[in-house]
Amino acid sequence: MAALLSFHKDILEDIHDPSASELLLIARGLGLRRIVCKLLQIYDSPHNLVLLVNASQEEESAIGEELGIMGCRQPGLRIVAFETGRKDRQDLYKKGGLLSITSQILTVDMLTEDLPTHLITGIIMLHADRVTPTSAEAFIVRLYRQKNTAGFLKAFSDDPEHITNGLSPLRSIMKELQLFKVHIYPRFHQKVIDSLGRDRSVLQLTINMTEYMTEIHGAIVQCMTTTLSELKRSNTNLDLDDLNVDNAYFRSFDTIVRRQLDPVWHKVGPRTKQLVSDLATLRRLLNYLLTYDALAFHAYLETLIESNTVNEAGNARHNQSPWMLTDAAHIMFEFAKRRCYTISAPAEATPQDHDLDDEDAWDALDEAEGLSGRRRAAMQVPRVKRPHWLPKNIQPVLEELPKWSLVAAALQEIEEEMIRREPKMTFRDPGTNTVLIMTSSLRTSQLLSDFLSSMDPDEPQGEQGRKMMQDKLRLYLWWKAKLSDNKPDRNDGAKYKSRGYQPNGRGGSTGARAAGEGELSEALKKKDREREARSANRRRVRGGGPTAAPSTRERQSVPPGEGANGDGQTGGEADSIAEFLATQDVFMGNAEADLSNADFGADFDENYGLLQPEQTVLVKAYSDDSDEQMLSEVQPRYIIMFEPSLEFVRRVEVYKKANPGLGVRIYLLVYNYSCEEAKYLAGVRREKESFEKLIKERGSMLIPIMEQRRSEQGESLIKTISSRIAGGRKELSSEPSRVIVDIREFRSSLPSLLHASDVLVVPVTLTVGDYILTPDICVERKSIPDLISSFNNGRLYTQCETMSAHYKQPILLIEWEEHKSFSLETIADTKSYVKPTGKYPAKKKPPPGAGDGANVASPLIQSKLVLLTLTFPRVRIIWSSSSYATAEIFKDLKMHHPEPDPTKAIVVGAEEDPDAGAGVNTAAEELLRAFPGITSKNVKHVMSKVGSVRELCELELSKVQDILGVEPGKACWEFIHRGDTKR
Repeated sequence: MAALLSFHKDILEDIHDPSASELLLIARGLGLRRIVCKLLQIYDSPHNLVLLVNASQEEESAIGEELGIMGCRQPGLRIVAFETGRKDRQDLYKKGGLLSITSQILTVDMLTEDLPTHLITGIIMLHADRVTPTSAEAFIVRLYRQKNTAGFLKAFSDDPEHITNGLSPLRSIMKELQLFKVHIYPRFHQKVIDSLGRDRSVLQLTINMTEYMTEIHGAIVQCMTTTLSELKRSNTNLDLDDLNVDNAYFRSFDTIVRRQLDPVWHKVGPRTKQLVSDLATLRRLLNYLLTYDALAFHAYLETLIESNTVNEAGNARHNQSPWMLTDAAHIMFEFAKRRCYTISAPAEATPQDHDLDDEDAWDALDEAEGLSGRRRAAMQVPRVKRPHWLPKNIQPVLEELPKWSLVAAALQEIEEEMIRREPKMTFRDPGTNTVLIMTSSLRTSQLLSDFLSSMDPDEPQGEQGRKMMQDKLRLYLWWKAKLSDNKPDRNDGAKYKSRGYQPNGRGGSTGARAAGEGELSEALKKKDREREARSANRRRVRGGGPTAAPSTRERQSVPPGEGANGDGQTGGEADSIAEFLATQDVFMGNAEADLSNADFGADFDENYGLLQPEQTVLVKAYSDDSDEQMLSEVQPRYIIMFEPSLEFVRRVEVYKKANPGLGVRIYLLVYNYSCEEAKYLAGVRREKESFEKLIKERGSMLIPIMEQRRSEQGESLIKTISSRIAGGRKELSSEPSRVIVDIREFRSSLPSLLHASDVLVVPVTLTVGDYILTPDICVERKSIPDLISSFNNGRLYTQCETMSAHYKQPILLIEWEEHKSFSLETIADTKSYVKPTGKYPAKKKPPPGAGDGANVASPLIQSKLVLLTLTFPRVRIIWSSSSYATAEIFKDLKMHHPEPDPTKAIVVGAEEDPDAGAGVNTAAEELLRAFPGITSKNVKHVMSKVGSVRELCELELSKVQDILGVEPGKACWEFIHRGDTKR
């Protein structure tokens, strides 16, 4: 791991106090993970028990790897997950050291005292910006401070924009985590400036978008502006002033819009909902315009048009996107098509139309005739480059992204620079000649890798990737042809021949033929050998996915569904098209045959051997703090940033300062007057404003006073026994107020709020119910999505049946989310419940919205609730607007009632299994209860008859019926073997 810089050491000195609880806010890219790892290394000892909380799986793996590099290997960072048994966790806690643990497991182990809280040396909490009063982290801190006031708590965050949302958010976080000091380190902090200085090594290369891209970009921005104006006009009662185009560039914009509309979401019309969805689509289009190739972008627009024409059921959509009917949208679609090709009237074939279009074939012919490329051009000898598989009326344009040629020029400059520096370099000079290219997504990395591996440096700018674009056009035309087939049949060879698609590669004008088949002449073979010799001296492209060798045809390009960037969702049609293309082997058969017949054994080093750094171009996508480790391992001298990233620029600054004497040249590629440039500048401005707001709040903030938890002899034990006894005098109860909670319920915020309201929470594994309030009151809690799924699979019926059988007062609690409307009409928006059905006759017109699958869900859910109460008359339904309201309801229900017994609650419904409730076979039991024919009444009987779920699945029908009965056994067996879900 790289050495710490001076400001890193200053930060560690500020937060190293072992008795202090502090919060560190630092700008992204300045090395937060490096600080956390160093702090963990300081406390790496069996005598200490330090817990790492709120870390993702990727962060746990990366931190553990860096700690191993730093020398913390015996035992280093150990991970406690759901797979770790209770006994194993207890042993890990006793051994001490560094542990990374999930919030849910830590909460349960603290409540059950499996974790000796008083022995914890300290807690290191990541992502402190996510802490809220209802979060599990706030619950952990309360439990931690109840029995341990000497241990430390260090909280970290590098997301200042998230903290500035709301009223006094910094004070709320410090109150929930019981912190007394906060350290803020932005990029403009004086210590950071003194350490990093002003970096002048970044070469910003700007390039204009093409004329077509500029028109499309302006049209998208105009559509976004129109959509925002329409959204504000339709919702004048909401505060939507912050909704502007500058904020719409960021992914968090969708969340902000939805949060504003959530309280009235059930009242807004389908037009407003469509506008909110359109904003996300338009934001993705801005990104795809600058990252997708022209054919992929055009194909994506075509899928948008198709998805807005018909719905999933194949009917015409009633609520179409308004922006698609504007003139700007027409400009967008028209110019997107012009970037790919133009269509003219079909012309008759001319003698110049030749069947061969291979450049290498022409070069071999030139050599055989003694003509060089220049002589042929001077003699005006015609060279036909038109592919044979292209229809006569299509004129290919195949516009390339301008940044591709900019990358090629930068690589050429880097290669010339390395040649000049090579005589002066010694083996002691730091760094390698590896060229690192960073992109915004894995899909962009793959596309750029394909371009670099197939580009022709002798072609003029804008045509270097012509071969790759022709391959993409070939697949695009095949895709368009297949869309016209309503019932594609891959086994019907006559259909392929009729359309020009033949496995042997020979076809008509709309077909596609794999290049390079047939016998090669000696001139062509000689040309291939020379080309392979030249490619051996070229740079190798690594990263971003596998790339094809120069002698093979490029990989397929499919119209984009959702790429690896994870940026939002696309229509299901695009995904199905991509899956369909992936299953086709008509056009890939020859390429696969070439790969299978290649003699890799003779050229093992050529294909799999290690490469010299000066021969390597590494293409990677931006990640998190793991990029720091990657920079330290690769040590590149040349970095090309295909898209601007503020965080990565700072990581390079830290990397340079941590490696003195290393000269790093950074090429930053930016489109002029684009959303890319505006987003980068807006991100810098937003971060600066967020830090200024936090610094101002810290200067005027009063230190929050932490309330001490009352002891068990305090007022929490004083209860009013009865108003008839001595006029309602208060008497001291012999035991605290408690609620028995199922362990699986700790995923919600309700147990935390119950604990905050001075209620003792007892975590156990319950067979019946989720919460046991008294010996007679059992509560089954359902959130809205859980309620809908429980109705669909019939689980709620079984749960109400078991509660009615074992408790006098069974209760069904239906809980809404806090910031959403407290209305049954919101259920109509839940996608898991609304499914398109054919319940309307063909000639009968469906009600408004029914064509889009928006069935009237509220009456349906009310009807099912009525049937449930008629079936189980003793079940009471309680409606709760939020978790806060539920906590107050529970306290009212417990009033004047005795406390429940955990040992009795565990065995309720589990009479045949003495170990039930102790966490034994919980996952297997949940799986069995989902099978038709198996209920909570007979699940224990089934588990006593078979040793595992696999054994049950392997039983014959007669044996399953012996265990469950005739009808239930048949339903269970058919579900296992045939997928029949009928009960």
